[in-house]
Amino acid sequence: MAKTTSNSISVKELIDKKVTNDKRYVEKIIPVILFLLATVSILTTVGIVLTLVFDASQFFRQVSFLDFFFSVDLDPLSRNDPSFGILPLITGTIVSSAIAMCVAIPIGLTAAIFLSEYASEKVRKTIKPLMEVLAGIPTIVYGFFAYSFVTPLLLNIIPDLGAKNVLSPGIVMGIMIIPMVASLSEDAMSSVPNALREGAVALGATKLEVSLKVIVPAAISGIIASFVLGISRAIGETMIVTIASGSSKNFTLDITESMQTMTAYIVEFTSGDAGAGTVGYYSLYAVGLTLFVFTLGMNLLAQYISRKFREEY
Repeated sequence: MAKTTSNSISVKELIDKKVTNDKRYVEKIIPVILFLLATVSILTTVGIVLTLVFDASQFFRQVSFLDFFFSVDLDPLSRNDPSFGILPLITGTIVSSAIAMCVAIPIGLTAAIFLSEYASEKVRKTIKPLMEVLAGIPTIVYGFFAYSFVTPLLLNIIPDLGAKNVLSPGIVMGIMIIPMVASLSEDAMSSVPNALREGAVALGATKLEVSLKVIVPAAISGIIASFVLGISRAIGETMIVTIASGSSKNFTLDITESMQTMTAYIVEFTSGDAGAGTVGYYSLYAVGLTLFVFTLGMNLLAQYISRKFREEY
């Protein structure tokens, strides 16, 4: 009987030992797997940057930096004297993004204040998902909406508005960005401690005063970061401006005229107009690199603002 007990104990010890060894093996292998998965995004980013830099360098061997960044002449398909000034594209990108943020910032911030300070929990859980549905609509649908609905609507108000213009896609881009601004701003406001609200109310402040003079300043880092990320999203938008703004490479600030953005230029040329290995082909990478620097700068600015103005409670 004692022998049987001894055998059963030794079997249990063997099982425990095997389980322990398996756990140690898993504990060793899991960090390696997680590290490999984490490096995928880093390697992808490095690959994108190297591709842009290498092919853009081929372009700048034939076109000078001054002609590219400071010239207003953009006619890459000219057979006699092609020109590659990017200023019309930068202007179109900035103007369309500015219009978009003029729409997204006031509406998005107002929606965030309502959801954070005025709406009940039930209303918040209903409205916020419905509002974020806007972010899930394909951008090409927004483009057709801007071209077939918003532009004809604006023609009734602005008779001189062109069939292709930068105003219509700018407004629609702003509508598309509203959920981003509202959601991020609402999250920042909701993270402000209730003690600040209660203290302001105890001092006699109204609900509106609490919202605008206490909560918004306390959450300003997250709010500004949402604005900057919204601008970055607008700069990188492609299909809306491609469909509704057209491909006129005008260097102008007239929002009623057709203008082309950097992303729309890339779409136009990748449709087959530029042969591989030509200057026009490599100009795609130069424009793409410029766009990458723009969006990278916006993201770095958002991170800097978040750290600079962050309030810790």
